[in-house]
Amino acid sequence: MQAARGATLSESLEPSTDAAHAPATTAGNRTHVGLLLGVAVTLYVVDQVTKHLANEHLGPTPTHLVGSLLKLDLVHNPGAAFGIAGGATVLFSVIAVVVVVVIARTARTLRSTPWAVALGLLVGGAIGNLTDRVFREPGIFRGRVVDFLELPHWPVFNVADMGITCAAVLMALLAFRGVHPDGAPRE
Repeated sequence: MQAARGATLSESLEPSTDAAHAPATTAGNRTHVGLLLGVAVTLYVVDQVTKHLANEHLGPTPTHLVGSLLKLDLVHNPGAAFGIAGGATVLFSVIAVVVVVVIARTARTLRSTPWAVALGLLVGGAIGNLTDRVFREPGIFRGRVVDFLELPHWPVFNVADMGITCAAVLMALLAFRGVHPDGAPRE
């Protein structure tokens, strides 16, 4: 029957090189999605564990960890990364949900290892801070994000913020170099 439609059985079993006709999920794609999820889950767990430890062990006065280079200073932040836009918690919650949904859709065609890492960092960071906004005081989608790391001349931040920042830098570098999330060659 394949011959009647213009393709032999062996030709119909060969992988398509046309990206438009490629299946949404392949073994290579599953590897990249697995990497994205692994990075996201790892960042999320480290973020939540460190926030829990900060809440349990840090007091009202900052603790100097590495001289004047790094302080631990517990802050409950109602804004975005690095204390930006306090009071816009609902907006940042909605943005985080949209980011995760867009990345989930993008993951179907993901075939780039660096993009998998970048998107994993972004998802892990977004969900880490979203968890705080949903489940911490003063209430759902108004919760304050736990920040506790402080560098000189820099706002207090957390592990999720580091993931989001690293993702943004990596994504900018990948875009500058012409690396596409779907693994397509440079144009």
